[in-house]
Amino acid sequence: MGRAATVGDGINWLTLAVMAVFHAGALAALFFFSWQRFLAMAVLYALAVNVGIGMCYHRLLTHRGYQVPKWLEYVMTTLATLSLEGGPIFWVATHRVHHQLSDRVGDPHTPREGGWWAHAGWLIWGNALHTQTHVLARYVPDLMRSRFHVWLSKYHWLPLVASGVALFGLGWIWGGWRNALGMVLWGGFLRVTLGLHATWLVNSATHIWGRRRFETRDNSRNNFWVALVSGGEGWHNNHHAHPVSARHGLAWYEFDPNYWGIWLLAKVGLARKIKRAQFDPANPRPAGA
Repeated sequence: MGRAATVGDGINWLTLAVMAVFHAGALAALFFFSWQRFLAMAVLYALAVNVGIGMCYHRLLTHRGYQVPKWLEYVMTTLATLSLEGGPIFWVATHRVHHQLSDRVGDPHTPREGGWWAHAGWLIWGNALHTQTHVLARYVPDLMRSRFHVWLSKYHWLPLVASGVALFGLGWIWGGWRNALGMVLWGGFLRVTLGLHATWLVNSATHIWGRRRFETRDNSRNNFWVALVSGGEGWHNNHHAHPVSARHGLAWYEFDPNYWGIWLLAKVGLARKIKRAQFDPANPRPAGA
């Protein structure tokens, strides 16, 4: 992975075309506003980006910061695929490589290769690895033992397509073809596009702008406005200092709703063995230092 290993393969035209279509749909959605469509977008955004990407792909599957029953893990993983960020094997493998080689040669999306590269360029160059589970297996041996995760990684697009069909159907029932189209544009195209950029900002902005509480070996930073749009993933320097911690916002004022969701799961008996970083303001050291 990394720019040197992928840019020589040229542009991945399929990925670029899909991204272009979703961005065009996001712009079109602005001409179909209604509070009903906005609510559909907000609910699906929370399920896909907060529950799916932040709580599941990142804090549960990648770093094993807590545990949930398998049925709930599978539900949360399916919600994550609604974000159009690939299946669990691709996402988790990529993020584990990022931590192993953060801001060094081989990091899939370091801003040292350019801010645009870190934000989105790394996705549209080279061969897509979304369905090539055998290539990524060495980074995710735990997920490779799960038939569900292997299957969903191959067919990660199915839940998103199904959600689009459901949005169109509900929109038609509640208001005809125009409302159906508006529901798809808001709950699908605009919601996915905003979620993609929220996640991409964690890859790019939080390695460029913000404050460094911990002297980690990478360029990770805590960025409050990225935390606002990503549910707490913007406290990236905290995370790189304590990667297995399910809590990223270590101070009381650090907005971290993805952790609050994990806390709520624990309160109803659905999350256990939650790992939390113990932060001492007088002695801020990364884990293992």
